Amino acid sequence: METPEEENCNIREPLLASRASKGGVRTLPFILATEAFERVASFGLVPNMIVYLTREFGMETAKAANVIFVWSAVTNFTPIIGAFLADSYLGKYRMIGFGSMVSFLGMTLLWLIAMIPEARPYCDRFSSICESPTTPQLLVLYCSLSLISVGAGGIRSSCLVFGADQLNNRNNPESAKTLQSFFSWYFATVSFSCLIAVTFIVYIQDHLGWGMGFGVPVMLMFASSLSFFLASSLYVKLKIKTSLITGLAQVLVASFKNRHIELPSHATNEVYHIRKGSMLQVPSEKLRFLNKACVIKDFQGDISLNGTASNPWNLCTIDQVEDLKALLRVMPLCSAGIMMSVTVLQSPFAVIQAGAMDRHITLNFEIPAGSFSMFLMTSIVIWIAFYDRIALPLVSKIKGKPVLLGVKRRMGIGLICSCASVITLTVVEYTRRNKAIQEGLSDEPRALVHMSALWLLPYYVLGGLAEALNGIGQVEFCYSQLPKTMSAIAAGMNGLGLSIASLVASFITSAVDNITKRGGESWVSRNMNRGHYDYYYCLLAGLGVLNFIYFLACSKAYGPCHGDHGIRDETSRKRDQERIDDC
Repeated sequence: METPEEENCNIREPLLASRASKGGVRTLPFILATEAFERVASFGLVPNMIVYLTREFGMETAKAANVIFVWSAVTNFTPIIGAFLADSYLGKYRMIGFGSMVSFLGMTLLWLIAMIPEARPYCDRFSSICESPTTPQLLVLYCSLSLISVGAGGIRSSCLVFGADQLNNRNNPESAKTLQSFFSWYFATVSFSCLIAVTFIVYIQDHLGWGMGFGVPVMLMFASSLSFFLASSLYVKLKIKTSLITGLAQVLVASFKNRHIELPSHATNEVYHIRKGSMLQVPSEKLRFLNKACVIKDFQGDISLNGTASNPWNLCTIDQVEDLKALLRVMPLCSAGIMMSVTVLQSPFAVIQAGAMDRHITLNFEIPAGSFSMFLMTSIVIWIAFYDRIALPLVSKIKGKPVLLGVKRRMGIGLICSCASVITLTVVEYTRRNKAIQEGLSDEPRALVHMSALWLLPYYVLGGLAEALNGIGQVEFCYSQLPKTMSAIAAGMNGLGLSIASLVASFITSAVDNITKRGGESWVSRNMNRGHYDYYYCLLAGLGVLNFIYFLACSKAYGPCHGDHGIRDETSRKRDQERIDDC
């Protein structure tokens, strides 16, 4: 007869064998293909969307830009909602599958709008006169864009972590190395997919029309869904755990419910709820009002028999409170990157600008206006490689010791480069507009000015440098300053910033359009030759300078970078010193 231990082993062995037969490197091509196809399909729609909305839907430039800004905001925010739903309710597999199908439906609907003449307003391509879109036509358009955003949120929120789940085998010593390699391949795949999107898809839209230009993303999205579900039986599907975002929300709710209680004048271990095994015995004095979330009012009523809170929405642990404090502390510095993202999001206007200039490289080849953003992506990759492989080793060799440019310094330099990029855009537009007036093209919005569109390269190159320094520096800052349990949130802060930046860009564009058109022609007029985009860019540059001053104030208020929660054992002190040096 088997002992209970032997019986338990016999039960566990099939489970372990079943888990070992799932996951692994063989599932990664399917997961990477899912996100790669989705990125090509969705990013391929963005560059020329401003052209499609103004020429096929008869929208004013400012309104079309606002539609794109809001669409971008929603697309960047839905992955945060998707991550919460995946961690708390649906699971990553279901979330990716749901996102794939919804995104496919949205792109199919957008393709049908391009194929069915009645689905969009009538536009005379020769006179550039369009009827105003009807309410049903706009509803169908907005519905398709919303479905694409929701689908993108489902896929992008879970693909990276779901792929890591397939490799997270604690019994395999090579697991960590393989996981690191997967992260590298993931980001390389995403970058390459975006580059293909702004070249291949945009080229099809410019030369084969919108029907084919929107039809190819539909086929790619179908391939994305198919590649994911083909390996369905091979995936490791982990059980749903409590979401960290839920834990942070519980602190806010608990501190609000307990807002009337008095905090003890002297912190003692008896009045605070301590998580089992935690090194934190008392909360910090910063943001002290949040400490009310972890105060035990009635030990018998608040604490269950196993030592956990009876109601986690009424009582939280010290760790949860300190996690939220750490997040709130980094947010002011991270918010300074929003204005930089606003300048990068001016690419729809830069597309129109490039379309009004000579884009020929040779007599027989010209760059599509929507493909100019490839210079931004290329410059990001080049600057990263230059900084990591050339600049740092060279300076370290000259000084005779390892040299690193601090995280906050990189973020600040990135903001300066962002301001410089908009200033170059201002100068180029000022020159282009004057040439258009001299050539008598003021009343011809689609006429080409005899000026090379390559003058826009400084804007994209400096924008790429700004993104490489500030964008990546911000991720490193959040990752190093937030607790390790919040690494997913640290990675998602950039997406949240982009979402807010899109709304800010939309607000600025609407305000400029509404105010300036009262005195005549709007600065962001549909006719660039009659508007004043140079004034608009100059305004953005001024806001960028004010934002840099705000960054300096936040940087000084934050102080030196330090470790988590004030724990000061020998290992933590060394880690803290490294973080201070890095800042």
